[in-house]
Amino acid sequence: MAFSYEDVKQAYERIEGLVCKTPLEESFYLGDGTRRYFFKLESFQKVKSFKIRGALNKMLSLSQQEKDRGAATISSGNHGCSVSYAAALLGIQNTKVIVPQTAPKSKVDRIRYFGAEVMQLGRDYDEAHALGMAYIEEHGLTYIDPYYDDPKIYGGQGTIAIEILEQNPDIDTIVVPIGGGGLITGIAVAAKAIKPDIRIVGVQTEACPAMIRSYADGVFYEEYPTTGETVCDALVGGVGKLSYELLKDYADDLIAVKEETIRRAVRHMIMEEKFVVEGASATTVAAVMENRERIGGKNIALVMSGGNIDGQLIAQLLQ
Repeated sequence: MAFSYEDVKQAYERIEGLVCKTPLEESFYLGDGTRRYFFKLESFQKVKSFKIRGALNKMLSLSQQEKDRGAATISSGNHGCSVSYAAALLGIQNTKVIVPQTAPKSKVDRIRYFGAEVMQLGRDYDEAHALGMAYIEEHGLTYIDPYYDDPKIYGGQGTIAIEILEQNPDIDTIVVPIGGGGLITGIAVAAKAIKPDIRIVGVQTEACPAMIRSYADGVFYEEYPTTGETVCDALVGGVGKLSYELLKDYADDLIAVKEETIRRAVRHMIMEEKFVVEGASATTVAAVMENRERIGGKNIALVMSGGNIDGQLIAQLLQ
């Protein structure tokens, strides 16, 4: 499945006016005399996540027949919120979102708020995915892929790069969380087309470094286990096929960060920077805390991918 900057440009035109052009805010605390850090606050989207970009781009391109069949997706939460919201916006009546039983209540509530039916299947994301795909095929629903290989999804996520470089053309490094890989791949392809010498750094939690291990082992890990507890529910599971095939040609570095540092980064964002972000977003801040020199750059954009963090987890992290 081919994917290029042209897909991102088309997505940018298609979703313009329907998604927020999110702020690029400078950090008060992370910078020093030689480096400045900027938060790309996708947590400010209506659904509190970047996922609305890809979901809306895909769903705007559906035929009437595909809409009439009903839409469905499998999600750890954020993509499900986005599909639910886009379905309401486009008048798609029958929308189902399949999530694992461990999905945070805040995300499940938000999916229901926008109108989709939530089905909780499976103990983790990979199990929910297997059960969900069987259900979707059995009922003939139109599948909205969260990250696997749909250029419309990747194109929507890549629009973030266009915005970052419009908002601050001096950005020389973009640091991006990696789950399935759609976000970083979309951003990397677009950013390198606009500014070929820009650095793209991907970040994963040590609890589930699926992309890092895929490249280290030379194996496409469509499923990948999570080790221990994680606050990064949006980043667990395997990687997308399109991302696995493309990212190695675009990413300059991939870094795994400790869960303990991610927790500290969430606290830092809430207590110091005054932005509520989820664990997945905070991986980019954690990467700065652990690997400032390795990330490098002078003007660095940190993608804050979402803000759908469970209230109880916030209370626990702030104690």
